[in-house]
Amino acid sequence: QVQLVESGGGWVQAGGSLRLSCEATGVIFSMSVMGWYRRAPGKQRELVGLATTRGTTTYGDPVKGRFTVSRDGAKHTVYLEMNNLKPEDTALYYCYGYTDDEPYWGPGTQVTVSS
Repeated sequence: QVQLVESGGGWVQAGGSLRLSCEATGVIFSMSVMGWYRRAPGKQRELVGLATTRGTTTYGDPVKGRFTVSRDGAKHTVYLEMNNLKPEDTALYYCYGYTDDEPYWGPGTQVTVSS
């Protein structure tokens, strides 16, 4: 059974940095796509960043230039490096993975940025 488990969320002041991690368990081969989405209170879920096994990345406009998605294929892990955090980055961050024509989601980790 495939599961995604996030870690690294927390509280930070505006301008600070945080690093999220997500490990996929129950997989044999690397997931073709792994990355992150987020949902802020009262808003719809939105793309943060995705990375393929080939190294292609894509980011949501609000985080471009500040956030970086990276992967460790051997560990089935995806990371999200978040810099210059803003209060509007406060959200529940979900790990996402796609393999064998199936999407998978982690339970989410909270990131809170204070002004």
